[in-house]
This record gives sequence, C-alpha cells and structure tokens, in this order.
Amino acid sequence: MGKVRITQVKSIIGQPKRQKDTMTALGIKKLNQSVEKEATPQIMGMITKVRHLVVVEEL
Repeated sequence: MGKVRITQVKSIIGQPKRQKDTMTALGIKKLNQSVEKEATPQIMGMITKVRHLVVVEEL
C-alpha cells in the first residue's frame, strides 16, 4: 500500500466531536498541518469521514 499526505484546509470549530476526534486520531492538530500516513483501509475510512475538512495527496 502507498502513502498519503493529509492536509487540514478547513477549521474543525463547530464540527461534531466525532469529527474532531477523527482529526486528532489522524495526528492533525492545526490548520494547514500535514501528516503522512500509510494508505490502509482504516486510515482511508477516517479520511472519508472528514473529507470536507482535508485535502489528500497520494505519494
């Protein structure tokens, strides 16, 4: 499996707690912060839940 770069582009203020928890679990704490993760089914599912808050690039 490849890697993906996940960048937060929209604020989590006003979002449900579950989405905030998902962002924290992905390792993202600030706006415009990027993290690189393996593209496992679990990570891709988390990305799907917060897709309106992030931009995803395949590496």
